[in-house]
Amino acid sequence: MDIGEKLDILADAAKYDVSCSSSGSSRANAGGLGNGHKSGICHTWTADGRCVSLLKILMTNSCIYDCEYCVNRRSHDTKRAMLTPEEIVTLTIEFYKRNYIEGLFLSSGIIRSPDYTTELLIQVARLLREREHFNGYIHMKGIPGTDQALLNELGRYVDRVSVNIELPSEKSLRLLAPQKTRNAILAPMKFFKESIEVHKEEKKHFKKAPSFVPAGQTTQLIVGASGESDRQILLLTQGLYRKAALKRVYYSAYVPVMKGKNLPALRRPPLSRENRLYQADWLLRFYHFQAEEILTPEEPDFDEELDPKCTWALRHRELFPVEINRASYEMILRVPGIGVKSALRIVKLRRYGNLSFEDVRRVGIVMKRARYFMTVNGRYYGGISLDSQQLRSRLISRTAVREVREMSLFDTQS
Repeated sequence: MDIGEKLDILADAAKYDVSCSSSGSSRANAGGLGNGHKSGICHTWTADGRCVSLLKILMTNSCIYDCEYCVNRRSHDTKRAMLTPEEIVTLTIEFYKRNYIEGLFLSSGIIRSPDYTTELLIQVARLLREREHFNGYIHMKGIPGTDQALLNELGRYVDRVSVNIELPSEKSLRLLAPQKTRNAILAPMKFFKESIEVHKEEKKHFKKAPSFVPAGQTTQLIVGASGESDRQILLLTQGLYRKAALKRVYYSAYVPVMKGKNLPALRRPPLSRENRLYQADWLLRFYHFQAEEILTPEEPDFDEELDPKCTWALRHRELFPVEINRASYEMILRVPGIGVKSALRIVKLRRYGNLSFEDVRRVGIVMKRARYFMTVNGRYYGGISLDSQQLRSRLISRTAVREVREMSLFDTQS
């Protein structure tokens, strides 16, 4: 099998891993090839601040594990391939020179053992950094069950690691991935968190101290392969941000490509649910929300018709409308249609005097939603009462077109 055929197989096998990101690293070029940038790989930006020009592949799609949901599981009859460390290094450098990519995202199935697989990943990183003097972005997997000495060595070479939880509960792991355990997954997360903190302290005192996973760590959760509620997933996410200091949690709607007695019979991936989780995740990280208030024991799943922020606002109508010229920054953030940048602009501008409705409109808020939950100089511009039964219908109508487009996009691909 030539390297081109291997690349086709392993690039396709990597598409289900969405935990690849490229932000947070800063490493200048000191005479080598390429350089890492604070906000991502070299000079490639997207609207959300992430870089997309990564060579994203598996080292191998062979695996000793037999996770029921995984397309690369041991019992699946599929074409297998493996790239050697030298082949991966060659691909990365040659693709970089041709301006195809500016970094590497390398994952892998588990061959022989977690330690053996990690040793191969380290070999790739070491060759890129020390032999090829490659200063570009490198993101690799932290494999559960790997010896800490190997994880420590891996962390010296890469910009970011991801230890994928994949299933949200111990019960689901026992059912769908019995060879994995929750403790085995959380152990490398804890190690990377503690080691990153230690190296940050060293950097404060010694500027030339070596970096260790400067862009932090991420994880991935599969949505819809098991029976957890949205609230359970969101509470887990909140716990990971707090205890493991993750940079991002990525959500992947379960794609029903595999058959198994314990797998759900889905016609299509739950893309809308995935989208709601990303929206709620944004509220956790930037809007000062708690998971417990976004979803309650009485309402443990997301509203299919409204985004989480609108749903929360409708449940707490007694807090609205807020007066834009007097409300705190935290309360302005909770107004549907007002984002972080817009809220900061409002707080900054009102230092110079009361804002008018036109001033607020020019700040860049989504007035179609925000108008129902705010007043400007005591005047309400919603047109209907906050207690009106029509309010929910009006909010739904504002988002219906976007939701239909999302599902239509998937239908054209299926």
